[in-house]
Amino acid sequence: MKTFKCRSCDQMVFFESFVCTRCQHTLAFLPDYAIISALEPGNDGTWRAVGPSATGEQYRLCRNYVEQSVCNWAIPISEGPEEYCRSCRLNHQVADITDPDTKKAWHQLEIAKRRLLYTLLELGLPVQNKREDPAGGLAFDFLKDDEAGRVFTGHNDGVITINMAEADDPFREKMREQMGEAYRTVLGHFRHESGHYYWQRLVADSAYLDSFRNLFGNEQEDYEEACKRYYAAGPLPEWWESFVSAYATMHPWEDWAETWAHYLHMVDGLETARAHGLSLQPSQAPETLSVSTRRLNLHSFDDLMKGWIPLTLSLNSMNRSFGAKDCYPFVLTARTIEKLHFVHDFIDNVWRNNTEFNLAS
Repeated sequence: MKTFKCRSCDQMVFFESFVCTRCQHTLAFLPDYAIISALEPGNDGTWRAVGPSATGEQYRLCRNYVEQSVCNWAIPISEGPEEYCRSCRLNHQVADITDPDTKKAWHQLEIAKRRLLYTLLELGLPVQNKREDPAGGLAFDFLKDDEAGRVFTGHNDGVITINMAEADDPFREKMREQMGEAYRTVLGHFRHESGHYYWQRLVADSAYLDSFRNLFGNEQEDYEEACKRYYAAGPLPEWWESFVSAYATMHPWEDWAETWAHYLHMVDGLETARAHGLSLQPSQAPETLSVSTRRLNLHSFDDLMKGWIPLTLSLNSMNRSFGAKDCYPFVLTARTIEKLHFVHDFIDNVWRNNTEFNLAS
């Protein structure tokens, strides 16, 4: 993710910021410009953008900004009388937020959802809600376990469901341990489930299905039986040689979703590093591990890999120096890199540029 600043006083701010701590301007994310902007109120309930890029443009604040303080996106006046921003219009069901703990969990889920959307929009992927595209649109359910039954995080026909308990750090860590996972985050859930959505939306009935099967396997394999086998026997032996995670071994759909999520990790992580001008030059590392992230072309898969390896080594080394567990608990082999290359080529060539598919081999 790129860095953001208040367009009034140039103070650095976060993607989640509501108010500039220096000049006290109201802040909002403007999805039409992909910036955080300072805003000044008008006389008719609208807000005017301050500073470069969107100067003078008019917006309304999302209803979930005004009433719930869980969203910091604005709505361009050109979108008509919409009450909710582009992100919140994707919400289908949200559990009862009159409970303070539920509302707190919802806030955490919204933060992760907006970070996912930022990356999807930057990649040029289709993000329509169910009103815009009833058959192929995207929607989110944020639900809680109750007397009616347990809520399972997952995807079904364009609807991504997240169990709100995942926003609770102790619960999520307990589940991570029980499931034998090296990595489990709220944002990771969103990225993984979006992989299932885009497989169905872009790959399932495309001309590239055979190429997918050559790398990931035949998705026609019975999914329920694959689940039973995985939870009874665990991942395949030496799974790390061909899969980005143990969970990816369960079924080709899960292999795709895990690989897709990992690609989004890479793109967002490297964009953040580049925005901060990181230069990674380990004093005793081979020359190939020395890289200035400012010079990386994130449309080039070779550049992505060139920057990713030294970045993750540096992050893990830094964490170890503080006595913390590795920030990046993954190992990328030639086979997993080939799968990541497939995802990159599909997004960058097939979807965004509408050019011939170039499957890495």
